Amino acid sequence: MRIISGEYRGRILKSPADLKTRPTSDRLRETLFNILNPMISRKTRFLDLCAGTGAIGIEAVSRGAGFVTFVDKSNRACALIEENLDLLKIPEEQTEIFRSPAEKFVTREHQKVWDIVFYDPPYRENYRQFLFEFAANAPNLLSDDGVLIAEHHAKTILPEAVGDIHRQRVTKQGETHLSFYERR
Repeated sequence: MRIISGEYRGRILKSPADLKTRPTSDRLRETLFNILNPMISRKTRFLDLCAGTGAIGIEAVSRGAGFVTFVDKSNRACALIEENLDLLKIPEEQTEIFRSPAEKFVTREHQKVWDIVFYDPPYRENYRQFLFEFAANAPNLLSDDGVLIAEHHAKTILPEAVGDIHRQRVTKQGETHLSFYERR
């Protein structure tokens, strides 16, 4: 797995030894960041939920995001993210890592909101439950013009709206979809 563009372009990330983590493909990451690029600046706060290897959040830093929060429920994944950040020598003041299930993390009180939130759980997870929790806490999580992106299998049907978040776009690539939600 490699970083596609930006400051760390072409750098190789460490991958997990097991097959429990399903990393987002290079092609889908490229599609995602072609859409997000106009929204990314040094002021951008990016939240990578179910971060796995950290590839999505690291790609965001590489493309200029000012701060990235990585969240994963696995100790191994959090350690791997830390290894990848160290490998690329990404400054510690640009990142933070939390070991927590995504659905619990979004219910916590946070000092600052994020501009871009990426959610990529194992496909068997309950997306509706997460979206309900996220929507209930959206003002505490997502900036007014922020976006939540959920990566999901094509057979997983996500709702058009949950509370104050509404799907604005769906990008399809093979059997994987990216659903883009914004606050109303």
